[in-house]
Amino acid sequence: MNKNNLYSWCSVRVEDLQTHPDRTTPLRLCADSAAMGELMARELVDEISVAAREGRRYRAIIPCGPGGWYEPFARLVNDESVNLHHVEVFHMDECLDWEGRVLPRSHPYSFRGFMEKYFYDAIRPELSIREENRHWLEPETMAQVEDAIASAPIDIAYGGWGQDGHVAYNQARRNPYSQVSVDEVRRSTIRIQDNNWDTIIALGQRVLGSGYQFVPPMSVTLGMSQILAAQKIRLFSDTGSWKQTALRVGLFSPQDAEYPITLLQEHPDALLTATLDTADHPISRHPEWDFGLALESASRPRPTSDWSPSTPSCTAPSGGVRTSSCNS
Repeated sequence: MNKNNLYSWCSVRVEDLQTHPDRTTPLRLCADSAAMGELMARELVDEISVAAREGRRYRAIIPCGPGGWYEPFARLVNDESVNLHHVEVFHMDECLDWEGRVLPRSHPYSFRGFMEKYFYDAIRPELSIREENRHWLEPETMAQVEDAIASAPIDIAYGGWGQDGHVAYNQARRNPYSQVSVDEVRRSTIRIQDNNWDTIIALGQRVLGSGYQFVPPMSVTLGMSQILAAQKIRLFSDTGSWKQTALRVGLFSPQDAEYPITLLQEHPDALLTATLDTADHPISRHPEWDFGLALESASRPRPTSDWSPSTPSCTAPSGGVRTSSCNS
C-alpha cells in the first residue's frame, strides 16, 4: 500500500466522500448505529417480502454483525407477520479454536451461538426460517455449504468489513512465503485459516477488555468468489475508528489483495453503508499533521460550511446503486 495514496484518501473530508470523483464504490451514510440498524432491517424485510409476492425462494448470505439490526429485524418480521419459510440463509463465517474446532455456543465469539439467540430465537416460531434452510459454516459442512451456494443464484450478501478490509473473514494474507494475487483473492473459496494478529487484537479490544488470549485464533469463511457471485452486495459498518482507514481504501484504492474490500468495485450492484463516525477520519481533520511523506504541493480542500447530517438519517448514494428510501 502506497502511503502517499493512503494519506490522500484519508484526507478527504467526510462530507465530500459521497460525491468525490475518484470514488470507486457507491457509499451511503447513516447518522448513527440505531439509524443504520433500522435501515438494514427494513431493507432486508422488504427484499424478502418482494420475493414472497413473486413466489420465489430468497437466498441470502448473512453475517454475525453489525449487531444493531437484529432487534429491528425481528420486530418488523413479528409485527408485520412476515413469513420467512421461503428464505434460505448461508452464514458467512465462524470462529474456531487453535485446533480448528468449533467453539462452545456460549463463547462470546461463537457466531452460531449469537445468531441462534438474536437472529432466530427472536422470531415467532410460525414465521421463522426453516431449520433445513439454515446453512451453518463449520469445518464439517464446508463442502456441503459450497455445493448449496453454487446450486442457485444468491440474491444478496449482507455483511460488514474488517479493519484490514476483510469481507466475511477474507483477511489480508500476510504470510511472507505465500503471497496471493488479486485474482487469487477473487477466486478464493471456503477455507479454514489462521486469523491475522491485528484481527485478534481488534476483537480482543472490542469485546474482551483487550484480552487477546481469549480470542479465537482461527476461522472458517466463505471465499470472495461466493461473496462476489451474489446479485447484490450490501456491506455496513458502525464500528468507528477501527474501520475508518479500510473504508477509505475501499472507496478509492485500485484493487489490492491486501484489502479484499477493494474487489467490490467490479461488482455491478455493491453498496457500502457507514455511520458518520466510521466514515470520518482524523487525518482529514488535521491537515497540520506531518508524516514525513513526499507529498505534492497542492493544498487539500478546506471546509466551506459547517456540514452536519440532516433528515433523513441515512443519505442515499450519489448515482450508481438504487436503494429503497432511508428511514428518517
